[in-house]
Amino acid sequence: MSLSMHKISVPAFVRGFSVLSSLVDKAEAFGAEKKINPAVLFNARLAPDMLPFSGQIQRASDTSKATIGRLTTIEVPKFPDEEASFSELRERIAKTVAFLESVDPSALNGSDDKEVTLSSGGLKVTLSGAEYILKFALPNFYFHATTAQNILRHNGVQVGKLDYLGKLG
Repeated sequence: MSLSMHKISVPAFVRGFSVLSSLVDKAEAFGAEKKINPAVLFNARLAPDMLPFSGQIQRASDTSKATIGRLTTIEVPKFPDEEASFSELRERIAKTVAFLESVDPSALNGSDDKEVTLSSGGLKVTLSGAEYILKFALPNFYFHATTAQNILRHNGVQVGKLDYLGKLG
């Protein structure tokens, strides 16, 4: 069985957003149970120079959409980072998933050899599409998903490895 570019990206992102959606639910429920202002968890960070919980979800959204945009000719939706509540984070997740699920698998055919140039700060690197997904897009997406979970755990929300892995079947 061969793996297509679609198969190694879109389902992984969609599954990750299922986990992130569950984390949003857990954060909101924990805050309500403990009578914590929702803004506390929404804006919680692991370190002063890191993005807050909400920002981690926003970057996961942007990463998944940008991956499709860089590898296809599909115009990706732009979402301003204006979410101010857990319900708005859920909406962003839902819009991102809807976009990802709208991508025809054939749109990614041949993108494994497409050149993708990344430049940020002093970094400038050109990768093949396959290298881009495997060396940057997926690791970056999972970094933000992991950090979102770690922010919640650091703040007392009962989340663990099985919450991060999500449903396997």
